[in-house]
Amino acid sequence: MFVTTAGRTDQIMIEKANEIAQQLQIEYVHRRKRSIPTLQQLRSDSCIVVGKERLELYPLGFNEPFFFHPNSAMFRIKRLQAGEHDPFIEATNLSLGKEFLDCTLGLASDSIVASFVIGSRGTVVGVEGNEYLSYLVKVGLKQWDSGISAMNEAMNRIQVEHGNSLNMLKTMKDNSFDCVYFDPMFEENIVESDGIKGLTNLALYEEITEEYINEALRVARERIVLKDHFRSNRFEKFSFKVLKRKTAKFHFGILKK
Repeated sequence: MFVTTAGRTDQIMIEKANEIAQQLQIEYVHRRKRSIPTLQQLRSDSCIVVGKERLELYPLGFNEPFFFHPNSAMFRIKRLQAGEHDPFIEATNLSLGKEFLDCTLGLASDSIVASFVIGSRGTVVGVEGNEYLSYLVKVGLKQWDSGISAMNEAMNRIQVEHGNSLNMLKTMKDNSFDCVYFDPMFEENIVESDGIKGLTNLALYEEITEEYINEALRVARERIVLKDHFRSNRFEKFSFKVLKRKTAKFHFGILKK
């Protein structure tokens, strides 16, 4: 991984790129009007591009970049504000002041909704295994302006942690969070948006094992929740109670303490 700037570079972007390079301990490469594919070919690596308004991550071999966007969280929060139902909130049983651990943060859309419902008295921690995805999402959560003040506050409250979620679970005390949540990469690929397409090139694949489930149950006060493809065998394998939805390509599984 290396970091560079957008095509029309200014001193502010150069300084920001150098700062990011130091934070992530990667190389800064001066753009010099060269294209991103040219730089990637020279370095044989993926890169982060610093623009005026956002950071973009270009995986090696792909033309389209990944950048942070709250995706479905925006319209889901608008629905919640209108008093409508959200299946994720039903499954997780979240409410004001609760504590939520997202073991597979990704784009953080579910964690944003969780943070909105939990409010300032609660806690949302999201764990992401890919260091660079974790960084882009952490920055994006602080900088993205949704136009909804309550949503901006919810994004800002999320604590992003980089690491292996199983290893992190092992370090946590019993009953640390009301709900522990898993949203693994689906066994059958579901493409919901361009953002998800970009994510599939960056996400780390961690298998859900019996050890993983047992550690999550130890850390959870109330329940663990699994979001997975409706054909997934994980629900039956680990004895989750499934909230089935007729038209949905994924379901939520609940395992209570």
